[in-house]
Amino acid sequence: MPALTVDELKAQLNLEHDLDNALLAQKIAAAEAYAASYIGEAAVPDPCPASIKQAVLMLAAFWYEVREAASFGGSAYEVPFGVHDLLRPHKAWLVGYVPAEVAQ
Repeated sequence: MPALTVDELKAQLNLEHDLDNALLAQKIAAAEAYAASYIGEAAVPDPCPASIKQAVLMLAAFWYEVREAASFGGSAYEVPFGVHDLLRPHKAWLVGYVPAEVAQ
């Protein structure tokens, strides 16, 4: 189950039309994949903690509004400030990990 609905993202963006619903759904899916990868999981947890949901919301809104890799006079950030701070407590840390080919 997605951590975020299109209607929640539309509320964040103050969008009142349905013209971009498919694009918004794609941004949500990409933001969830990013969040899951950052915390070291295959998918965001279900139920989704509020901090992960907020990070997904921020990412999806940012990627909807900033659709190019280059920036001209706007934000030059790849992800919005605070996203990693929201996700970090959920990150699966590997301590003492040694790849199998090195351990031999």
